[in-house]
Amino acid sequence: MRRCCGGAGLPCLFKSVGMANPRPPKYLLVFDFDETIVNENSDESVVRAAPGQALPERIRQTFREGFYNEYMQRVLGYLGDQGVRMGDFKAVYESIPLSPGMPDLFQFLSKNHELFEIILISDANMFGIECSLRAAGIHSLFRKIFSNPSGFDKRGYLTLGPYHSHKCLDCPANMCKRKILTEYLAERAQEDVEFQRVFYVGDGANDFCPAAALTAADATLVPWDSATEIARYLQELLKKKG
Repeated sequence: MRRCCGGAGLPCLFKSVGMANPRPPKYLLVFDFDETIVNENSDESVVRAAPGQALPERIRQTFREGFYNEYMQRVLGYLGDQGVRMGDFKAVYESIPLSPGMPDLFQFLSKNHELFEIILISDANMFGIECSLRAAGIHSLFRKIFSNPSGFDKRGYLTLGPYHSHKCLDCPANMCKRKILTEYLAERAQEDVEFQRVFYVGDGANDFCPAAALTAADATLVPWDSATEIARYLQELLKKKG
């Protein structure tokens, strides 16, 4: 799958450690999750925990375009009815492989953490994302994770909610990534954090809206098959900037 990394003037979130007055990072790096950081759609991956690793047609037929979050609520309800519990979900999420080159990219970002602030915006769910990132050893690199709220109720069922409401006509009812990104940038600006450039790393249709928040003067489209190509692009950027 050919993906793209957009660069522009958006803000970035990262923790600086051990400095009384740390210099703010120069660059904001915004990641999508499904089929970007990980090489699968994590919502589809959880079906591996279902009996026969498949959903009944009566559940599949309830999907409506633009209301995927509501559909996944029904999927998770069905899985709960089948006895799928926290340990089962955790095992699935922890087994999802990173996309090609992602370990190299995150190793580069770890070595240059003072320059990059990193956030994640995903229409998946918080529990699954945090399980995957911790299993990969990269959770601490993210200053902030924006995703749909999820947790386990008294029955032990994994529950899912919408992230927010919005008026964007291009995004699903539960999440507009551009709204999240622009609000984050505004928040960081109020904290006197200004970024020289913002980079957006994503794979598909639901990443076009947040990419539109990038300015024409700053934006660069970089197709990628392996995240190693993104690391190489950022390395060249740092060399040019000295």
